[in-house]
Amino acid sequence: MTAPQSGLVVLHGHFYQPPRENPWSGQVDVEPSAAPDHDWNARITRESYRPLIPVYEHLSFDFGPTLLDWMEREARDVHDAVIRADHASVKRLGHGNALAMPYHHIILPLASRRDKETEVRWGIADFKQRFGRDPVGLWLPETAVDHETLDVLAANGIAFTVLAPHQVAPVPGMGRPGKIALASGRSIAVFAYDGGRSHEIAFGDLQSNAERWIEAAKRVPPGAIEAVAVDGETFGHHHKGGVRGIAEMVKRVRELRQIQLTNFAAALALYPPTDTVKLVEPTSWSCAHGIERWRSACGCRIHHDRPSQQDWRAPLRAAIDWLAAEVHALYEREGRDLRGGPWAFRDAAGGGTAPAGGGEDAARLIEMERGVLRAMTSCGWFFDDFAGLEGRQVLRYAAHAISLAGSAAGRLEAGFSEKLGAARSNDPTVGTAADVFRQYFQPAAS
Repeated sequence: MTAPQSGLVVLHGHFYQPPRENPWSGQVDVEPSAAPDHDWNARITRESYRPLIPVYEHLSFDFGPTLLDWMEREARDVHDAVIRADHASVKRLGHGNALAMPYHHIILPLASRRDKETEVRWGIADFKQRFGRDPVGLWLPETAVDHETLDVLAANGIAFTVLAPHQVAPVPGMGRPGKIALASGRSIAVFAYDGGRSHEIAFGDLQSNAERWIEAAKRVPPGAIEAVAVDGETFGHHHKGGVRGIAEMVKRVRELRQIQLTNFAAALALYPPTDTVKLVEPTSWSCAHGIERWRSACGCRIHHDRPSQQDWRAPLRAAIDWLAAEVHALYEREGRDLRGGPWAFRDAAGGGTAPAGGGEDAARLIEMERGVLRAMTSCGWFFDDFAGLEGRQVLRYAAHAISLAGSAAGRLEAGFSEKLGAARSNDPTVGTAADVFRQYFQPAAS
């Protein structure tokens, strides 16, 4: 493949919402804070995902599988537009815009190897079913990474991932991919996105200033790649003028000769990595302290204009980790006769629906496993208080997993509450995390 005589620009959007379904009903409950819409998925679809339909063909993107699952049921026009956009990019560039993602948005460095493997395999299976092709790249939730995570990706056929510039050393020159050697003897390519430009788009006004964005892009020299990566919700949800801005940016770039819009897989085919870089681990794109945001009161929070504490993060992490270990041990014991063994059977579930022929007990066990994996969703720790929608949902998924544990449910309920300890909300009317958990455990007893 001949290198282009122009600079390359990759605009990547990470599109994701946490799973919002009530695990007992399978439906998303009304979320009053999302008014006038029924829930936050519906609201952000109206503000961002649907208005971006004309642009997806020219964006690099990943969509969380749980979001695509909801879209397939509730916003089918958007779901289908995303699939069509990837197909169109394959025709235009020879490589698709879409990256895969682990099935649930969990912090993989905090998960066991076995859970990493299941999450990646479920994500790949979902991608193949929806997009009709094998994924080349995979986006890591919060770009949270360690060597074991990268080895799981490489072992499952993933060629590259995308990281923030502070996550590799040195940053590969000219925006091209570098290669990380892994202890297994495998290796994986990594792109480091442009941190300054991405920050301007996500937190400044560049997303609504197409002219300044274009002038900056024009300075990308031939043979170089400028990749920006932001939350997809930046356009239209976080910034109301963002959809118009990125649409104008795409239109203008396509009219220029000195720069060319592409995607990561096409760029990798043009410029296979030649330089080996070192991974800085464990790190993420949204915590200055590595991955502490998801297990300690590291100081990272949303609202710096109001006093709050995040001391609840450590006991919530300890409780979920304890529950995961207990549920996995129970699953392994009760599922020892599942076809291929319990862990191969879980991997084959591909998103949580038990393979045909497993029977009702197999379906219960897989749903219990899916529940505890959903309870690891990163959003439960990201915000300033577990009493928000995301933290409550994590506790609700934990309660649902416990409710499926049969005779062990009482012991798991008591143990989980004890591990949560006295983790307190910033809202004195809420009480402790154990209080909130007990509210959600009630349906299991009914």
